[in-house]
Amino acid sequence: MTLFEFFQYLIIALYLMGMIFFIGGTLKNNKIMGKLGNLCAIGGFALHSVDLLLAVTLYKFTIFTDGFFYLSLLGWSFILVYFALWWKVRNTFFALTASPLALLLFISSLATQSLKVQQLPAHLVGLFIGLHIGTIFLSIALMAMAAGAGVAFLYLNNKIKTKANLSSLGKEMPSLNTFDKVNHWTIMVGFPLYTLGLAAGFLWASKTFNKAFSWDPKEVVTIVVWFLFAILFHQRLVAGWRGRKPAILVIIVFLITMISLWGINFFVPTHHSFKV
Repeated sequence: MTLFEFFQYLIIALYLMGMIFFIGGTLKNNKIMGKLGNLCAIGGFALHSVDLLLAVTLYKFTIFTDGFFYLSLLGWSFILVYFALWWKVRNTFFALTASPLALLLFISSLATQSLKVQQLPAHLVGLFIGLHIGTIFLSIALMAMAAGAGVAFLYLNNKIKTKANLSSLGKEMPSLNTFDKVNHWTIMVGFPLYTLGLAAGFLWASKTFNKAFSWDPKEVVTIVVWFLFAILFHQRLVAGWRGRKPAILVIIVFLITMISLWGINFFVPTHHSFKV
């Protein structure tokens, strides 16, 4: 077993244990399990950071032509955003969204280590990663947290309106106001990052392909997501949207983004492909 493989198995184990502790702690309202989940997530995140740094250090620019690196980085971004949310609202509930997605993406990254993206110019790698990939991934992670808060809001709101009995999970959920605040905060931060990421991507494309927009399927879907995200941001900021409407719209935006990530990147011809 190589050092990389050892790190990767350890990361999977810590993320998996963290997810189990988070679920158990939420179902049983057990604060100790929540703290153990956080410790596992911190440990997994630290090793995951080392794993990414080792990959960049050992393989240098060639690592940026591997699709697995991007999936791993996206999973890392989910945990990073969860920590930011935990610091803000002091609640481990949002790990129920972040930890399974991070684990899934990290395992997927290992399963796709032989796949490569196409023709990334070495002289643009730094700019591409730093602005385009970095900001897009952080905004997707924020979008996921907003969607998770939206699902929880709709579930709890429906239970309250119909006066239905709450399950043990429902009884321990944060308030509707907390879910709405998380939705608001993640959209306010996520949309500007998404916009910055798109601008960096178009700049990169204009220098690489001599045109900013090439009607690539990934680009078309990304523009659709940006418009929906922009409507959400505007309505939240200007029209004062709260509650159900932003919850529903951000879930739709996130689902389109996930379909784009898994469907287009792997199965549709595109210069954003994760395979040769």
